[in-house]
Amino acid sequence: MSENIPGTTRALEIRIHPTAIVDSTAALGPGVEVGPWAIIGPDVRIGARTVVGPRVLVERDTTIGEECRLHNGAVLGTDPQDLKYLGEKTSLEVGDRTVIREFATLNRGTVAEGLTTVGSDCLIMAYSHVAHDCHLGDHVILSNSVNMAGHVTIGDYAIVGGMTPIHQFVRIGAHAFVGGASRAAQDVAPFTRAAGNPLSSYGLNSVGLERRGFSEEVLKNLKKAYKIVFRSGLLLEAALEQARTEVERSDEVDLFLDFVESSERGVTR
Repeated sequence: MSENIPGTTRALEIRIHPTAIVDSTAALGPGVEVGPWAIIGPDVRIGARTVVGPRVLVERDTTIGEECRLHNGAVLGTDPQDLKYLGEKTSLEVGDRTVIREFATLNRGTVAEGLTTVGSDCLIMAYSHVAHDCHLGDHVILSNSVNMAGHVTIGDYAIVGGMTPIHQFVRIGAHAFVGGASRAAQDVAPFTRAAGNPLSSYGLNSVGLERRGFSEEVLKNLKKAYKIVFRSGLLLEAALEQARTEVERSDEVDLFLDFVESSERGVTR
């Protein structure tokens, strides 16, 4: 069936398949489509023109932005897989234009933070898992079967290769690249690439940075900072001090150095 929004064209109709179940407290924006056997639970908000595919479950207390695509069997907004969770009200938020592929699972937060977030323009591929209290920036790509433990943070434009488990509380910095079938047990610095089990760093994510339009000057300074911090043999505190003295400062260099300095789990080298 379809529900007409007064004063709009057919393109802004809400279309709900007869076999779908939509809770009376859910709010669907103009142009939303809900496919066969999908279930939209209580206190769910879905933005304009988002398409909810067949057999998708959005359990509860979830906000999904505009123009998203939720593919067959994706599961969003379910209880966190955490034994400390006692039923407290928590939520999941997904930004605009994000694509969530088949059978990916995204849990709500726990009382620790109360919120799990996925940014805009992300691609969450099939069978990936975004656990409780995780935070993904914009333009993040999780390849097939990435498995995130709780409280993981992933920066803008980061890419994680398929079948990679990420330990709880790990941070993956902006514009980083993690190779497939790796094991991320420590932080991965912004602008770098890492792979393996155990995870090792292999320099800057140069190809990705060039594709995104970073200047040669920025790349040169990031490379110099990387070499001082990770390849000089200095103790970390001394290496950071030397990098701040010798490398021309920029937003990118500051982000790299501040990330390394603030790491609590240690940074992949």
